[in-house]
Amino acid sequence: MKTLTLTLTFLLVSFLSIAQETTGINIKVSITNVASNEGKVMVGLHTADTFMKGPGMRNLESKIENGTVSFTFKDVTPGTYAVMALHDTNENGRMDFEANGMPKESYGLSGNDMSFGPPSFSTAQFEANEEDLEFEIRF
Repeated sequence: MKTLTLTLTFLLVSFLSIAQETTGINIKVSITNVASNEGKVMVGLHTADTFMKGPGMRNLESKIENGTVSFTFKDVTPGTYAVMALHDTNENGRMDFEANGMPKESYGLSGNDMSFGPPSFSTAQFEANEEDLEFEIRF
């Protein structure tokens, strides 16, 4: 009887810990218009505090196949975020710029705002709540 009670207690604790581990959502990001398969694409999940100030709170990278990449940020807690993506053609891990300050490499944001000037968090932001999200970012 003690063995049965211990086994049932162990199973109950195991199920409860597994249920508590998956509290966030998944955010899938696709980019289908990468200009070439050269280099890699890097994406960062940003808060207002990290946007345009360096790496995101989560960062992923992928090789490019047929001008397409796909990423999934898993178990993201609810909040306000933005996604930034960069086609790092020379794989140096950063955005390269022309002498006049214009970017040499393609980039894109959630919200797909392509206005002139530096990107802003307000045009790229989205709310992550209880349901998984999917975005297609254009370079």
